[in-house]
Amino acid sequence: MTAFSRQAAHLCLALCAAAVLTACGGPKNVAPPGVQPDRFLFDRGNAELMMEHWLQAREYFQRIIDGYPQSPTRPEAKLAIGDTYLGEHSSEALVYAANEFREFLQFYPTHMRADYAQYRLAMSHYQQMKAPGRDQTETKAALTEFNTFFERYPTSALTQEVRVKFREARDRLSAANYQVGFYYYRARWYPGAIDRFKEILRDDPGYSARDNVYFYLADSLTKTDKKAEALPYLDRLLKEFDKSEHLEDARKQLAELQAQ
Repeated sequence: MTAFSRQAAHLCLALCAAAVLTACGGPKNVAPPGVQPDRFLFDRGNAELMMEHWLQAREYFQRIIDGYPQSPTRPEAKLAIGDTYLGEHSSEALVYAANEFREFLQFYPTHMRADYAQYRLAMSHYQQMKAPGRDQTETKAALTEFNTFFERYPTSALTQEVRVKFREARDRLSAANYQVGFYYYRARWYPGAIDRFKEILRDDPGYSARDNVYFYLADSLTKTDKKAEALPYLDRLLKEFDKSEHLEDARKQLAELQAQ
């Protein structure tokens, strides 16, 4: 073999090796000179996370967890792994997400982002909530974790955002109870409807759709000859709601009861 042939062969082998490394992610997974490997992995993971490349991001963060136990980025990597599972939104992934955030709170209970971990733990249940007519186990679990957030982190910057999610979850649970009460109302079993509607107002006085509860509770009380007890609910409906499909009927019914 001539020198030219040997040089050509070596060049060909080098190009093939480079192509294989590039295809396998070789060079781009190597930290450049002067950059800490764990920081490099963390930055690459965050870049993938921003692009919603959940699996690729998780691989970078997991390499920090497995290979750099003393890295200052390790707690953040643990949180980010939970976020990748939360982003996938499948039932299995949400279970994994809850586990990651729960472990974070066990390992780093005083970490500056413990409030975020608690919030995301609640969200792992929030994202599994079912429609009001179905099982509300996950809704109750989400509410439990939201309440834990409020108890442990009352001054968190995340509080306002958490309150919005809490209200949505609480409304979901109250809507499930309302459907039962309304079913009793439609079936004309007014004692059952009254009990269920009163339960909603007792347990969730901030229920967003309580105008429905006020109206049908008042009507149920009227139909069971408890007209005096119905009056305050109609009055609350008119005072607390500027917009409701029941306003006109409530005014008429209130006027009739007051006249009687």
